[in-house]
Amino acid sequence: MSTKTLIYIAGPTGVGKTKTSIELAKAFNTVILSCDSRQFYKEMKIGTAAPSEEELAAVKHYFIHNKSVTDSYTVADFEKEAIETLDTLFKENDTVIMVGGSGMYADAVMFGMDQFPEVSEEIRNQIRVFYQTHGIKGIQDLLLEKDPKYYSRVDINNPVRILRALEVCIASGKPYSSYLGQTENERNFVSKMIILHSPRTALYEKINARVDQMVAAGLEEEVRSLLPYKNHSALRTVGYKELFLYIDGKCTLEEAIHEIKKNSRRYAKRQITWFKKYDNALCFPANTPIDEISDLLKESHD
Repeated sequence: MSTKTLIYIAGPTGVGKTKTSIELAKAFNTVILSCDSRQFYKEMKIGTAAPSEEELAAVKHYFIHNKSVTDSYTVADFEKEAIETLDTLFKENDTVIMVGGSGMYADAVMFGMDQFPEVSEEIRNQIRVFYQTHGIKGIQDLLLEKDPKYYSRVDINNPVRILRALEVCIASGKPYSSYLGQTENERNFVSKMIILHSPRTALYEKINARVDQMVAAGLEEEVRSLLPYKNHSALRTVGYKELFLYIDGKCTLEEAIHEIKKNSRRYAKRQITWFKKYDNALCFPANTPIDEISDLLKESHD
């Protein structure tokens, strides 16, 4: 059994993962690997609630602001780079902390990528034409019909994820979700999972307050600076797509901010659903003292 341990800190957006990860990294005298797929991009600092300069300076972080929104970067690319990075980090560290709410990216590191059937270019084009004709609502409804299980987990406002799932559903005649978790690659480390949770009302209040803080910190200016890239997939995400609509004159600023809060809460709800599948995870209230968490982890490692 490997003596190297990857501790993954999971939980919905706004629950306090960044603070906990830094405290835990200090307790284990180690570094942090981020698996937040939105925080990879150096141009997206405010709207992704990326760690502050002070937080980044407190503990060495990897995979924060290491890509550009113009880069093509997939979960498979991340898996390859993250495993290579961990191989190096584990030469000097017995424990590494991984943190982020992007469950698919975390799973790729801990368990490896799932294997999916080949999808023909014909099917891929058919689905894209359907999307162009029927819009996001059309592909959402089609996914609900083809794979209600994955529909309940996925960010239904992310067309890239929906289109990929529909390609597999139609090419194979099976639900996309039936392929998830079926492949487990060998890893030279053991993974332990911590899920932070908070009462739903308190979490939603924190999410709403954080959106207001982002706006005050200059989110609109950040989004305006990204206008030339607004069709890039990295920017079809909460906090950016809503403000692009405002800048295009399709809603008021107040309406855009309201939508960011609503979509952030919906995203948190879907993250909570996703993380329920981790049967062996240790669950802690978000305000649990770090000593309590680290002591339990150290005990389970002995």
